[in-house]
Amino acid sequence: MDDLVSVSWLAANMGSADVVVLDASWHLDPKRDARADYDKRHIPGARFFDLKSLSDPAAGSPHMLPSADAFGQAMEALGVASDDRIIVYDDSAIHTSARAWFMLRHFGASQVAILDGGLACWVAEGQPVSAEPPLDRPAQFYARIGHPEAVVSKADILRGTGMAIADARSAERFAGTSPEPRPGLESGHIPGARNLPITALYAVDGRFRPPHELRQTFVEHGIDPERPFVASCGSGVTANSLIFAARLLGNRDTRLYDGSWSEWGADPLTPKERG
Repeated sequence: MDDLVSVSWLAANMGSADVVVLDASWHLDPKRDARADYDKRHIPGARFFDLKSLSDPAAGSPHMLPSADAFGQAMEALGVASDDRIIVYDDSAIHTSARAWFMLRHFGASQVAILDGGLACWVAEGQPVSAEPPLDRPAQFYARIGHPEAVVSKADILRGTGMAIADARSAERFAGTSPEPRPGLESGHIPGARNLPITALYAVDGRFRPPHELRQTFVEHGIDPERPFVASCGSGVTANSLIFAARLLGNRDTRLYDGSWSEWGADPLTPKERG
C-alpha cells in the first residue's frame, strides 16, 4: 500500500477485513466541532481519531504525544490493530490527517496511508457518506516507539541538531507580524528556521501537489527535501504535512519538534527572531 491513496483506491478496498478508515479531523476554528461534524457525516465505517484526546494530558503544551501504552490502549478501544491497513483522512483546513499518520507510524503501525484530498474529494467523486457509528471491532495494537529519534525536544533544538528547521506556519505568524492564536506566546520563529507554509503543499482541491511541484516548493522556501530536517509549526500538528510531503519525495529521515511554537514561544528564555 502506498503512503498516499486515492478515492478510487479506498472505494475499491474499504470492504477488506484489514482496512480501517479513520477520520482525523481537527480544527483551529473554535466554531467548528470535529466530533459533531463526524457524527453528522463521515466515510461509511470510519472511526473518529480524536487528536484532542490523543495527547499527553500532563504536558505543558497542547497536542504533545501521549505515552505508547496510552496510545495503544486508545487504538484498541477504537478497533484499530497495529497490523491493519489504516487509511486516515480529514475535513480540515489544516490537513490534520498528516498528524494522525505520523502518530500511528511513530507508535508502531506497519501500514498507514493518507486519503488524498480527504472527505472533500471523497464527496466530490460521488462516494457515499454516513451518520451511522462504526461496528465494534476487536483489535490488538502493539504500541512501541520504533524510532525515538524521529521526535526532537526543545533541549535538542537549543543544543543544535545540525539540521535545517522548516516552520509550517503562515508567513505572517513566522515573521511575527500576525499574533499567535494561543495566548501567552511571543511572536516570531526559531532563529535560523525557514518558512514553508503547508498551504504551499496542496492543490486547490486539497490533494497534495505532484512530486515535481513539491520538490520545487521545498527548494523555493530554502529547504532541501532530500536532506534531514526538523519540522515545526504551532503545536506539532501541521508540521507533519511537511514530513509527509518529504516522504512522498523519498526522504525517510525527518524529525518532528513536537512542542513547536506553543512550547518555544511560551518560554521567555528561548531565542526568537522576527522578519
